[in-house]
Amino acid sequence: MGFLKKNFFLFLMMGSIGMTIEIFFTAFYDIIIHHQDNLSLKGASYVWMLPIYGLTAYAFPPLIERFKNWNFFMRSFFFAIGILVVEYMMGALLKFLTCSCPWEYKEGWHLHGFIRFDYFPLWMIFSMGIEKILVWLTPRLLWKDE
Repeated sequence: MGFLKKNFFLFLMMGSIGMTIEIFFTAFYDIIIHHQDNLSLKGASYVWMLPIYGLTAYAFPPLIERFKNWNFFMRSFFFAIGILVVEYMMGALLKFLTCSCPWEYKEGWHLHGFIRFDYFPLWMIFSMGIEKILVWLTPRLLWKDE
C-alpha cells in the first residue's frame, strides 16, 4: 500500500474509532446521566465527526513524539486542552458554514455551546486511548513499502 493510501486509511480508521467511541458515549450517557429507562442504547454521532476525529491521525503523532517523556497526567492534560481548542474551532467553523453546530451544548459548563469544560476529564481519558491506539497502529501501518 502506498504512503498516501496508508495515511488516508489511518485518517479513516481514526475517524471511525472516534465516531464509534462517541456513539457508545452518547448511548451510555443518556442512561447514566438522564436516567432513561429505555435500554435500547441508541447512540449518536454526526457525519461531520469523521474528518474531525480523522485529524487525530495527523495532529497526535508529532505531539506524542514531542511529549513522550512527560508523565501520563501532564500528557493527557495537554492533549485535552488541545482537543477543547480544536472542538471549539470546529464548532465555530461549522456554525459559520452551516448556521448550526451539530453538538451545540446547552447544559453543563460550556463556552458558546461549542465546548463543555466539565467534559475535560473525559477528554483526558479519550486522549490517552487515542495515544495508545496511534502508538500501536502508526508504525505498523506507515512502514515504507519494500
